[in-house]
Amino acid sequence: MADRKSTIYDLEAEKIKEKIIIFAADTGGYTQKEVSLEIQASLDELTELIDTAGAEVVGRLVQNRDRIANDLYLGRGKVEELREMIYELGATGVCCDDELSPAQLMNLQDALDIKVMDRTMVILDIFAAHAGSYEGKLQVEMAQLKYRSQRLLGQGLVLSRLAGGIGTRGPGESKLETDRRHIRDRITRLRAELDEVRKVRGVQRERRLKNAIPVVALVGYTNAGKSTLLNQLTDAGIPANDRLFDTLDTTTRRLRVSDHLEILLSDTVGFISKLPHDLIEAFKATMEELQYADLLLHVIDASDPERETHIQVVDRLIEKLAKPGVPVLRCYNKADLLDDISVLPIGEKNIPMCARSGIGMDELLTRIEETLLGQ
Repeated sequence: MADRKSTIYDLEAEKIKEKIIIFAADTGGYTQKEVSLEIQASLDELTELIDTAGAEVVGRLVQNRDRIANDLYLGRGKVEELREMIYELGATGVCCDDELSPAQLMNLQDALDIKVMDRTMVILDIFAAHAGSYEGKLQVEMAQLKYRSQRLLGQGLVLSRLAGGIGTRGPGESKLETDRRHIRDRITRLRAELDEVRKVRGVQRERRLKNAIPVVALVGYTNAGKSTLLNQLTDAGIPANDRLFDTLDTTTRRLRVSDHLEILLSDTVGFISKLPHDLIEAFKATMEELQYADLLLHVIDASDPERETHIQVVDRLIEKLAKPGVPVLRCYNKADLLDDISVLPIGEKNIPMCARSGIGMDELLTRIEETLLGQ
């Protein structure tokens, strides 16, 4: 009987799971019929994001063109092809790999008569689902309201059709029905509350400076293993699941590196390609920890086929958010999954390791001490 109930529950869950078709425009080599590897990799990542948000990708569509269409993002012929795919695959929504303008969102909604999303909406939804702390919830709500306030054009046609699922967590549907003034007032209040959070962080930071305890911050692409590394080194006990943006709230723990050195080790929000600007702005209270770090540990998924691309994404954000000249150690996590470890860079600032099993931890602690103490 229990098995029968479980089967019924699984079937019901399957029925209500959103079925999404993802689409993109490839403007890099529009004269070629093949889809570029870069676009394919980006769509693979969008598929992971949608899976993390609790939906299922049932199809994908890519158009090679010289530039993105201002009105519909895709050409009219491709939009019609997308309509046919929606019917054939029984999709309940579509999602663009780029951020859609308010006009594109509204026009696609009218042309397809179905829920239309973009990558930014999916990322914001995941953040809303995973934010646990008071600060994290404030930050996510701020980003969502900024995003939605720009898309109040024709809200009866666009936003009222969301009807649950991805994009509706956080502030809630009632927020979508408020006018710009109400949203603006709410954003103002959120800014004030986040300013108070920054003040508290400032006081905590001053205490750390007085105690002369070095701060080491973990940075990296989402799902590279930052939380796993923090748990391995400090027994922090924070969730470390194999999914994107599993940890949003900053966690700081003391770590005795050696008899001569004690540090504060801080986890940070994971980065991703096309990270929404409003999200970066909203999470400044969290990300500004990078500005005061004495050392950054750039955690890299060594087994990731897109490793080099993801390293570049994180390096650009480090350059933008961290203080100039801060030393960086590259921690090539999951190195045990490689057939040949010699493909990884060699040098004092590159450490192959496996955070889950503890391989390479002694080497990492030695490099941290040498870097901070200037040995």
